[in-house]
Amino acid sequence: MVETAGVVGRLSQGMAQGVLSFPLTSFREDGTLDLDAYRSYLALQLAAEPGAVFPACGTGEFTALDEDEYRQVVTAAVEAADGRVPVVAGIGYGWAQALRFARIAEQAGADAALVLPHYLVKAPQDGLVEQLRRIASGTGLPLIAYQRDQVSFTAGGLRRIAEIPTVIGLKDGHSDLDRLQRLTLAAPEGFLFFNGAATAEIQARAYAAVGVPAYSSAVHAFAPEIARAFFGAFQEGDTARMDELLSGFYIPFVELRDRVPGYAVSLVKAAARLRGLPVGPVRAPLTDPGPEDLAELTKLLDHGLGLVGAER
Repeated sequence: MVETAGVVGRLSQGMAQGVLSFPLTSFREDGTLDLDAYRSYLALQLAAEPGAVFPACGTGEFTALDEDEYRQVVTAAVEAADGRVPVVAGIGYGWAQALRFARIAEQAGADAALVLPHYLVKAPQDGLVEQLRRIASGTGLPLIAYQRDQVSFTAGGLRRIAEIPTVIGLKDGHSDLDRLQRLTLAAPEGFLFFNGAATAEIQARAYAAVGVPAYSSAVHAFAPEIARAFFGAFQEGDTARMDELLSGFYIPFVELRDRVPGYAVSLVKAAARLRGLPVGPVRAPLTDPGPEDLAELTKLLDHGLGLVGAER
């Protein structure tokens, strides 16, 4: 049984000190899991001092992993972190399958689990709450709910999931700041929130205005230098520096990402490969970028790194 209050404290501290890392999962060209490459990549991610690491989540292609691969990925992340930062593993699908993954993550030594949106079905608040109750009843891991796509909590639903002893927070991917403000005001003291927009830096200031300054960073997966520079400017309130990075890198990156479904992962992985990081290709149904988009990504990455005094 993981001690929930301790995990909340460590996550709160980490979220205040760095961005949240959602590492890519390394595959070989034939599509098989490359665990040695993944360990090397994790070491680089952790060297950039994130606030926490979230293996096998959306950026890590959770839905492309079988249970044995998932166990290896989470175990490798726990070993690499070695207690320095919290490890929050992705779990998902319906509650029964999510619970299977939660138990694997718990056995592997993860500190908490991020409950990814369930598959396909749009459910009422009673069902969303019951989903979390059923998962919580079968694992000692603290749970963070993730609302995006078909999962969306009302203030009343948020109060109910916050009453589940091991539900400790909410990741928001809707970017509906009106609704999010209602949720933050409805939550009990100490309940964790963080910005999980696809490229969270673009909305970081808006989220902070409703009480959610912590955020995950897909850019950290391939350019931690850029992610750390933006985070530093964000913490210091350096509007000019944030605007420079947003205009010069983040907004063009989002415009490129939005061209093709799945680029939220495959473009990130392509950028990592451009930097020589050992992540390999994406797994189907995702596809790697074509030559034109890859050429544009190369120029954009070089420019972004140049803005922070780094090189590819």
